[in-house]
Amino acid sequence: MQKTIFLSLFYFLLIFSEKIVAQNSVVLKSNFNPQFTPTAPDYMQNSAWAALPTMEDKADKTPLKSNLTDNQKDAKADVFFLHPTTFTYEPKNQYQWNADVNDAELNEKTDNSTILNQASAFNGSGKIYAPRYRQAHYYSFLTPNADDKKQALDLAYSDIKAAFEYYLKNWNQGRPIIIASHSQGTVHAKRLLKEFFDGKPLQKQLVQAYLIGIATQPDTFENIKPSQSADEFGGFVSWNTYARNYLPDYYEEGLSTAVSTNPLTWKLDEEFAPKELNKGGVGYKFTFVKEAADAQNHKGVLWINKPYIRGRAFINIKVWHIADINLFWMNIRENVALRLEAYLNKQ
Repeated sequence: MQKTIFLSLFYFLLIFSEKIVAQNSVVLKSNFNPQFTPTAPDYMQNSAWAALPTMEDKADKTPLKSNLTDNQKDAKADVFFLHPTTFTYEPKNQYQWNADVNDAELNEKTDNSTILNQASAFNGSGKIYAPRYRQAHYYSFLTPNADDKKQALDLAYSDIKAAFEYYLKNWNQGRPIIIASHSQGTVHAKRLLKEFFDGKPLQKQLVQAYLIGIATQPDTFENIKPSQSADEFGGFVSWNTYARNYLPDYYEEGLSTAVSTNPLTWKLDEEFAPKELNKGGVGYKFTFVKEAADAQNHKGVLWINKPYIRGRAFINIKVWHIADINLFWMNIRENVALRLEAYLNKQ
């Protein structure tokens, strides 16, 4: 019995243990050097994508014990998904600040974590396009050297932009677009939205932007506003998840004034949403977990009580960043369908 209880905790406590340790320990000792950056990806090649609707990949999966199906074949919208940082460990070659998209080990890590557990939430309503990109190392977000950070993130974004332009030219064909992202992916997604959508003709094709895991201010865009209800479309939602009554040391560096959408009610208010509103998350071995968590907005952050899984009494996690999507997986999936239906009905 005790073994069964702790198995339920594996996803939340162990699957990202390498990432957590690396984030707290790896320091890049050399400055960014453009001479030591990997070759840019060629988005004509399937290998430059973590997910495409035309190939078999982890974004096609649905959770065990969920009875759900991958609906990409008949989907009426496209999802452009930007994954978070998985380049968190000590670099193993000359590429210190930005990852090589041909790194098989890193790609496997990406595919079996974020593409499986996050991008898959969108396969109920959209064809998923998830580019691999020369992601900035996690240390880019910790370094005191602003120039190193900027150059590493600029390089990463140059790939995102190239991938999106290739997608628009070759695959979109005027279809509705959903932008979805987490953490570093959201840093790039905000830049992408400003460059291609905000006040531009392409904004008419924007169903919704799911900008998760990075503080996003209400005035980030001139014309794309925070959505205030579950069926509003053409705007954005955003949240950052923490344990109840906890505020991180960096709270005043953007979180205190950030948009916080409750993914159980899709409102911006601070009303408590009980676990009964949670349609299901994903846990150990990508297994469906009913009523995984409750949620309540609090001054720019999303607070949860301990997830309602076996062994919850042993949980003492304060920062639930890695589970921003997983805890609310089914609510996100259903919300995408609702917003897309509303968007299509208005066309």
